[in-house]
Amino acid sequence: MLTTSAAPAQETFTAAWWNVENLFDTRDDPHTNDDEFTPQGDLHWTRRKLNAKLQGIHKTLTLMNLPDVVGLAEVENKYVLRELCQGTPLAQVPYRYVHYDSPDRRGIDVALIYRADRFTVDSSRRVGVSDSAAGFFTRDILVVEGTTARGDTVCLLLNHWPSKRGGDEAEAQRLRVADTLRRLMVELHARHPDAAVIAMGDMNATADEAPIAEGMAFGADSINPDGIRLLTRRLPKGWGSHKYQGVWNYIDQVFLLAPDRWLVADLKLMRFDHLLVDEKGHAGQRPRRTNAGPRYEGGLSDHLPLLLRLKLK
Repeated sequence: MLTTSAAPAQETFTAAWWNVENLFDTRDDPHTNDDEFTPQGDLHWTRRKLNAKLQGIHKTLTLMNLPDVVGLAEVENKYVLRELCQGTPLAQVPYRYVHYDSPDRRGIDVALIYRADRFTVDSSRRVGVSDSAAGFFTRDILVVEGTTARGDTVCLLLNHWPSKRGGDEAEAQRLRVADTLRRLMVELHARHPDAAVIAMGDMNATADEAPIAEGMAFGADSINPDGIRLLTRRLPKGWGSHKYQGVWNYIDQVFLLAPDRWLVADLKLMRFDHLLVDEKGHAGQRPRRTNAGPRYEGGLSDHLPLLLRLKLK
């Protein structure tokens, strides 16, 4: 049985990020490209498989000590969030969710789940970064402003940037999305100078690639000219949040813009055994996916989660 102790005076704030890879329900949405995620679709996506994925996410969050807030990518809709928060043992914790539909063609969005006993949502909105004139549709940035149980302001910006697919035109759009995030962080900091402004997401880019090095203005530094810190540069080498063709990379990123009263206690890559599998054809392990191509693998995601712990002065 999942139990929680009485919350102590809040001196830390924990924020997790995880691309949970194709958290779809089993029903066809005629407005999106989700046909394969139905019982009759190519992946034979059933309620049993969905339940197994939801239970696995619950298990992972429990091993992460039930973070105050969790940003998620590749979530189809409110239904799967409700099933996660109320249809698993997470129902014993007051998790709530924030979600907006985005113009992504597949119908996948970013979302936030949060502990209502540790964080109060004061406002939320989506910031569109699609370019309809260019026929470019992608996930919105989800902006959530809230307050910790102690009364400290936290601003969260959740992202799932477009992939590199599309060559130079796609790269120009990725740079534009990155610049939009940088400007949003600066604007929120100007409005809430004592707050922690945290941006998390699957950026589909490493710290050395143009969307972060140029769009977010980091270059080779861990702090950009706006004072934004790229926290993922402190994570262990030789690993990553994602593995492609046998190589680990950090394409999931965490940024922080905050005054010195917010101390970074740690940022961890969560490498639980149930999230990994031995990789055939390459050395070591890789994330255990739900589906590896058309084959059901029974895992949770091709990404590993990140957990940020901030200490409040």
